Amino acid sequence: MQPHILAIIPARGGSKGIPRKNIRMLAGKPLLVWSIEAARATPAIERVVVSTDDAEIGAIAQQYGAEVIWRPAEISGDTATSESALVHALDYLRATEQYEPDLVVFLQATSPLREPDDLQNAIDTLQHEQADSLFSACSVHGFVWRRDRNGLFSLTYDYRHRQRRQDAPEDLMENGSIYVFKPWVLRELNNRLGGKIAVYRMSVRNSFQVDELDDLVLMEQLMSARTKSNVPDLTKIKLLALDFDGVLTDNRVLVDQEGKEAVWCDRGDGWGIARLKAHGVRVVILSTETNPVVAARARKLEVECWQGLPDKLSLLKEIANKYSLHPDQVAFVGNDVNDLECLRWAGVAIAVADAHPTVLATAQIVLTKPGGRGAVREVADWILQEGQDE
Repeated sequence: MQPHILAIIPARGGSKGIPRKNIRMLAGKPLLVWSIEAARATPAIERVVVSTDDAEIGAIAQQYGAEVIWRPAEISGDTATSESALVHALDYLRATEQYEPDLVVFLQATSPLREPDDLQNAIDTLQHEQADSLFSACSVHGFVWRRDRNGLFSLTYDYRHRQRRQDAPEDLMENGSIYVFKPWVLRELNNRLGGKIAVYRMSVRNSFQVDELDDLVLMEQLMSARTKSNVPDLTKIKLLALDFDGVLTDNRVLVDQEGKEAVWCDRGDGWGIARLKAHGVRVVILSTETNPVVAARARKLEVECWQGLPDKLSLLKEIANKYSLHPDQVAFVGNDVNDLECLRWAGVAIAVADAHPTVLATAQIVLTKPGGRGAVREVADWILQEGQDE
């Protein structure tokens, strides 16, 4: 039988260092959401819970597919430990549902930098090593000193007998990103770690945490650099196909008293599309919805548009065949589950930053911009930059 694995993300409302830290925007999403989506995209995790005392945090958590356990005030203050929130969540689920997981994955919202397979690999590591708990860490390279009341002393080596770095033992720094443990460890030891302890190694780049406002700027830069470094070959792209709602719009709709609808779009997307067309890349819009606003925006952008499509993939293949294009020459940008077939067929599968978790897990590229907020311009800039670098 598959083990029952629960992810818990504590996220209280109070934060002195950065007010409202857990829902500060990072690359188009509230900070908390990066951990929710990582957990939801991990096959072994069956439930994702956010422990919070804050209504706004709870609403965001539910919006992105997490369950919410409301934390009492006495364990929501500055001195409350993460362990107290974890125990409360487990006690609540046991008392209300008789639910007791086999493993708990504890994620901190302040550690959003993880690779798509990090959580699954961490779980697999604990199980393979038959451990009771696990922490994530990065290797510390170099010669570490410590200062105490008696002065300086070399901590990780003897400075009187300096050895080559490659000959030194491995030093690991707990990075706070991932913890996995059996419930008994927490209940008996009141600690996230205990019993046989394993470690899951992560890169230094993915080990940064958000503690100060400047850290959010660094995170944005790291996310952008990581995404661009993983971009497949875009020089071959001759056709860019776009979903409309949630890609060219922010997925909201304005409705007046007569039922007329309007949407929010980004002018930067229009400029990006114009530049792509000027460089010989064909752009089309494929929409499941049937709405005059879609056609109006397509006319403004001077691109082909199809609406009311129950089967986007069939039409996408027809368009590619019409222009004698191989799937490797086609990029598709989507945001929701009705885009999955096109994303899996296209040579380059792209998701906007605020896409559905399943779409994020499927995409080869996850943009730093959300739909309707410059996502298509970001794609255009990448394609054109790739072409210039040939």
